[in-house]
Amino acid sequence: MKNAHNKKRIYKKSLLLFFSSIFIIFGLWFSTTNTATFVKGYMLYKTGSVEANAFSGKTEKQNLSLEIEDKAAKPEPATESQSQSIETPKQSTLSDYPQSPDIGDWMGELIIPKLDASLPIIHGTDEDELEKGVGHFAQSVMPGENDNSVLSGHRDTVFRDLGQVGKGDLFIVKTHAGTFTYKVRYVRIVDEDDRTVIVPKPKATLTVSTCYPFDYVGYAPDRYILVADLVSSE
Repeated sequence: MKNAHNKKRIYKKSLLLFFSSIFIIFGLWFSTTNTATFVKGYMLYKTGSVEANAFSGKTEKQNLSLEIEDKAAKPEPATESQSQSIETPKQSTLSDYPQSPDIGDWMGELIIPKLDASLPIIHGTDEDELEKGVGHFAQSVMPGENDNSVLSGHRDTVFRDLGQVGKGDLFIVKTHAGTFTYKVRYVRIVDEDDRTVIVPKPKATLTVSTCYPFDYVGYAPDRYILVADLVSSE
């Protein structure tokens, strides 16, 4: 009788040890597969933690940039008379330019009425070009063309007062192809490695960039970006 009782106890211990081993092995497998990630994500989604974490993960600078862009990007509703008077400006094509400029060539001038400034535009954005004036990013379209034309300049030379220019102000670009007037739609402050500055645009756009903050001593880590839409061309 005693032997039977001992055998039964040993059997229970063996069975418990077997199932414990199974659970441990399953746990190790589960934690190293995408199944665990899926379940964790699903639980976060159901509890609402994902949305909170996604918002809190943005830096203060990103939130500032998004806030400025969001406020500036919302157009004011036009009246019926205004809608009738709005015309799509004529946009230039490559054929309007005598020839494609070479790096270092003078392209024209950038006029900033707000600053009462007229600045030379040089094709290219290396240091040699930026020492001569405002640089035109060679991989972007020419001013007036239907895409994103990108201009850059130093904050301590040509663009030392660019911080005074904001939404609603004008940029006038004069080239061999004509005179193109752009109106600033919004302002962004981004990291120096932000590549969204030079992305294609669905319409004629001028993007003007310089280092930021303006009063920063030494190499400035951010960029002050003005995005302007073509409103007229001659």
